[in-house]
This record gives sequence, structure tokens and C-alpha cells, in this order.
Amino acid sequence: MTRTRTAARLALAAALATTLTATACTGAQPGALSPSAPATTTAAGGETAPPGLEAYYTQKLAWSGCGDGFECARLEVPLDYDEPEGERMKLSVIRLPATGDRIGSIVLNPGGPGGSGVGYARAATSVLTAGVRARFDTVGFDPRGVGESTPAIRCLTTSKLDAYVGLDNTPDTPGERTALEEGSRRFASGCDADSGKLLPHVGTVDAARDMDILRAALGDKGLTYLGKSYGTFLGAMYADLFPTRVRALVLDGAVDPSLSPVELNETQAEGFEVALRSFLQDCFNDAACPFSSRDVDGAIEELRSLLQRADREPLRNGLGDGRRITEAWVTLGIIAPLYDRRSWPVLRQALSHAFNGDGTTLLRLADLLIDRRQDGTYSNQTEANMAINCVDNVYPRTPDTYEKAAEQAEKEAPLFGAPVMWGSLPCAFWPVPSTRDVKTPLDAQGAPPIVVVGTERDPATPYRWAEALAEELSSGVLLGFDGDGHTAYMTGSTCVDKAVDDYLINLKPPADGTRCPKVN
Repeated sequence: MTRTRTAARLALAAALATTLTATACTGAQPGALSPSAPATTTAAGGETAPPGLEAYYTQKLAWSGCGDGFECARLEVPLDYDEPEGERMKLSVIRLPATGDRIGSIVLNPGGPGGSGVGYARAATSVLTAGVRARFDTVGFDPRGVGESTPAIRCLTTSKLDAYVGLDNTPDTPGERTALEEGSRRFASGCDADSGKLLPHVGTVDAARDMDILRAALGDKGLTYLGKSYGTFLGAMYADLFPTRVRALVLDGAVDPSLSPVELNETQAEGFEVALRSFLQDCFNDAACPFSSRDVDGAIEELRSLLQRADREPLRNGLGDGRRITEAWVTLGIIAPLYDRRSWPVLRQALSHAFNGDGTTLLRLADLLIDRRQDGTYSNQTEANMAINCVDNVYPRTPDTYEKAAEQAEKEAPLFGAPVMWGSLPCAFWPVPSTRDVKTPLDAQGAPPIVVVGTERDPATPYRWAEALAEELSSGVLLGFDGDGHTAYMTGSTCVDKAVDDYLINLKPPADGTRCPKVN
């Protein structure tokens, strides 16, 4: 599955407003857990700690100030839950204390997988309403293998990652096919060489178990959680493992855990096409729209020609960093603004430049999506994304299968079907098997109501996924939004925001099937 990044939506909107302020959590102090820590049977949340995990569940977080009113700490969890006395990992955690009559904590996950929850929490005023921030400590954490947590997944040097991202992911010659296969093998082998010990332990099952330890360390009897995009899968996994420890879960921009990775890729590619068509319809109403055609199908043909042009000869790069703006970079640059309707004007401008041979703005947009920084370095988001996906799903192990799947996906998603499908090719060569039983449904029997939010023209997590997850969860409640862009909460719909807030604060979920109207 390709990226499902709510963090990308937030970064795009913030960067375009020149207010991108999400930073890493620094200055954090380690937690109180140590090999000599006395093990008791009562966790911080008040319940009995699971046998063998007492020291983790009873640890006290040592908070210290880390700027702008935030406090940071480190949470210790076992590398391998089957061997809790063995090696430990340290997860980076951040919180912003509640401003009013405190109920407890709300834990955030921005998606990805691979997105930094620490950075997401830093943008709390854009993520949560003032009403929610008054009643809850805002808490973010970098899941195992991600961001500031240690150890973190690393696979390739910056130059090698640049080369991998720029590979032709719509191979139409034997040479392009060979290059893509070799690049995907190098990605997988690089992960094995640099992070091999960690790879079997970065799946969502382990991350959900970490989240329960975090809940206990925060002193909450029940988890209150907002998960966006991939974070909905993490939240559903938590509810399935710990249904009686759920207080309130909002799963916004849902992933359907019942689908195979090929089915997920196919549906997601179709979602990007739906979002593109919505963008084009809007573009035609603007005098600055760069398309000669004022017909959606005609404009898509113009985009296809642009991609073919970049495939033959890279577009100009005004950044001076030596990267060749190939078809792959152009595709990412087009996809990135589809995550947020507020970025559509920039996409119009970027395409206007690209049609004139300059791909610089598209390259900047692509960099935001994959979290490539201005100094040329990357966060580990791309590497963690691949590592987590590859162990969470059973991917095909032969490149020919990807080729056939790409051909099929192109029928429904002509521009994005092949890139999305080929983007998972490193999983064909992954050094460790999937660690999740994909045949077991996530129904979370015994959990209180869980609110699943879906946006009708969401590019990354199509609306049908929200419908499916709400149906699969035994207590799922569907909240729909007639909107564009990735996820719904805090994107401009007062209807969505009020429904979610009432549920989070007062435990009053909306009626199942509630549909919030389009925002003009």
C-alpha cells in the first residue's frame, strides 16, 4: 500500500502558509524503567499488568520541558513481546497539558505508516479544537521504528534514497523493469543490513501493544485516541486487542483491514483518480487553470502527455540539487496537493510551470509528501512506511505479479494505477515475513462505540474503506463527510468537528450513518 499520510496534508497546508513549525522532540529524559525497577502487578491505569510486562506497565514517565509549553519523555517497551526481558526500545513521547477541566489524555497518530506523532502533536492547534485541548492533554508518540524513537528504521543513504524515489515506476521497457527490480532489491537489502534486527518487530500489532503501555503510563484507565489515515488501522488493532480499555476512538480517513495489499493499492489508485477529477473540475472555473482542454478527460490526456515527456526527458530543476525530475517525481508532485483542497491553487501553478518545462514546484511538493527536508536529508518516514507495510501485509513475492496487477489497476486508474502498484515492489524481496494474521477480522468485540469518519472524495483512503471498517467493527459508527481531501476532522466542516468533539468529550457518538454536508 502506498502512503496514507495525514501528516502530509498538514505539512502542505502549513508550508504553503509559511508556518511549518512541527519539530522533533528534543531534550527528553529517559523514563524510570530500569532492569532493577521493582515489578508490581498494578499498572498506572489501575488494572493488573500482563504477566511478564509488569515493569513496563508500572513505569513512570519523566517529563521535561521541550519548548512552547510541551513536555517530552521516553517510554520503554520490549523489542520482542515474546521475550520481554530482552532488548528494549525507547519511544519518543510528547504532551501539551490540558488548558481547562482535564478529563485525561488524547493520544494522536497522524498516519503513514511512518508519520511522526511527536511532530503531529506539535501542531496541536491545527489538529484538535480548542474545546478538546481544554479537556485533554494532547499526547503524541513516534511509533517503534519511527522518527525520534530508538532504534529507528534506516535503509538507504540520502543519495540512494533520491535514486530510488526517482526510479521509473511505470516501466514500459525491459531496461526500466530491470532498474526498478534492482532498486527495489537494494531498498530491501539496505533495510536488512541497517535495521535487520528491528524489521520483524515494527508491525502494527506490536505498535498497538506499545500504545497500551503508553496509556497505562499516562494514568488513563481507558484510551482516548484520534487516529488519521493509517492511524485508523492502528486504532482498530488496539481496540481488537484491548476492547475493554477503549474510552473513545476516532478513526478518520479509514483503512479497510480486510483487503489484500493488491486490493488496497487498486482502490487507493482509484481514489487518487477521483480526487484528480474533482481538482480538474474546480480548476476549470479559474482563469489561471493551465489546461488547454476544459474537459476532464482531455485534461487527463494532457497530464498523461506531461508524464510521458518527463519519462523521455526530465523537467528542469531550479533547486540546483542535481536531481533529475523524472516521471516518478512529477507523479508524486501531482499526488501531494490532492491530499488537501487548500493546496489546489499551488497545484495549478505547479502544473503551469511544468507544462512549460519547469518541474521545480512539483519537486517541492513531492519533497513535502515524502518528508525530504530542505537540506536534502530525509526523515525515516519513507523507510519506516515500507518496513511497516511489508510486515503488516502478505505481499506477492514475484515481480510478474506486480506487473499484472499494475496492468489491471491502470484500467480503472490510468494515471496512478501503475505507480501505486509498483511502489510496493520492495515487499517482494523483504527479508522477513508478515507478522500479522490477515485472515483474522478486527471486530473489537466488547468495545464501546468507535467513530469511523470517511470523506467522500478522499484521495488516499477512499470512502468505501470507512464504510467497510465501520461495518467490520462490532461497535463501529460511521460519520460521513461530503468533501474533498484526506480526512475530515479539523479541515473546515463544523458539522464533523462538533460531532467528533461531542463524542470525545461527552462520549456521545453521532447516529450511525450521519452525513455532514459539503463546505463551500
